[in-house]
Amino acid sequence: MLELAECFAVGLYAYAVMSNHLHVVLSVEPQAAQHWSDEEVAERWVRVFPARVGDAVDEEACREKIQRLLGNAERLAEVRLRLGSLSWFMRCLNEPIARKANQEDGCTGRFWEGRFKCQALLDEQAVLACMVYVDLNPIRAGMALDLPSSTHTSIKLRLKDMEQKESLSKRKLGPVAGMLMKPSLSLRGLDYLELVDWSGRVVREGKRGTIASTVPSVLAKLGLRELQWQSQMLGIESRYWRAVGTVESLVAKARALGQCWLKGAGRGECPFKGERKGTAHP
Repeated sequence: MLELAECFAVGLYAYAVMSNHLHVVLSVEPQAAQHWSDEEVAERWVRVFPARVGDAVDEEACREKIQRLLGNAERLAEVRLRLGSLSWFMRCLNEPIARKANQEDGCTGRFWEGRFKCQALLDEQAVLACMVYVDLNPIRAGMALDLPSSTHTSIKLRLKDMEQKESLSKRKLGPVAGMLMKPSLSLRGLDYLELVDWSGRVVREGKRGTIASTVPSVLAKLGLRELQWQSQMLGIESRYWRAVGTVESLVAKARALGQCWLKGAGRGECPFKGERKGTAHP
C-alpha cells in the first residue's frame, strides 16, 4: 500500500489493515499525473508492474520495459491516466492480495466480496473524522488496547515521528505516503495524535459515551462540540453513504450530482440539538 502510494497520484492519509478487510483514506490528484514527464510516468508504472524472473525483479528487463513504454505514445497516455485513477490504485492493491490468498488456499475465483466501497469526503471535518475512524479500527474491534499496539495502521507510523516531537509539533498534518493534499489540512501532527487518542478513549469497550478527563483543544479549533464529533466519526459507515460532510457540504454535493438529497444530510444536527429533522432538500 505504501509503495503504491508513492507510484500513483494519491496521498495516503490513513489506513488500517484488518483480518478480513482494509480501510484507506486517500486524496486522488489525477491532474498531478498530467504534469509528470514521460520518463517519470514510465518509471512509476514499471515500479507497479516490474519485469520478473520467477519471484525476483529483473532490473535489466525493467529498464527495457521503460524504454518500450516510452516508445509507445498511445500506451504511455493510457498509463498516465491509470496512475491518476482511484479504481486502478485499488485494483493494484487488491489483486496481488487475492492472488496470494488463493495460492495459500489452493483455489481460484473471486477472493474479495465485491467492488470496494467508496465515499467522498467533502470537507476537512469529514476527512479528519474518517481518518480517526480508520485509525481506531483495531481498538474498536478488540484487536488492540491502545494506539502503539494498533499494528498495520497509519497511526502507528505517525507515532514513530514522536521521536522528533519538536518538528512534529510545528508540521501540518500530511499524508503518511504519496502526495500532499491541496489545500493541506490545518491541524498539526500532534493535534491529530491527541484527537485520535481522545476519540479512542471515548469509544473503547466499556467506556462508550464516557468523556475523557481532558477534552482536546483541537475540537475547538475545528469548531465542533464533543457529541457532534462522536456522531460524525462513529457514523462514517452507517450514517453516510456516497459522501461524508457537513449538512451544507452534503446539500451542495447533492446539487452537483443532480439529486435532491444525500444520506446523512437530514440528520446532520440531530445529535447535539436534541431534535429530529426530516430530510434536508437543496
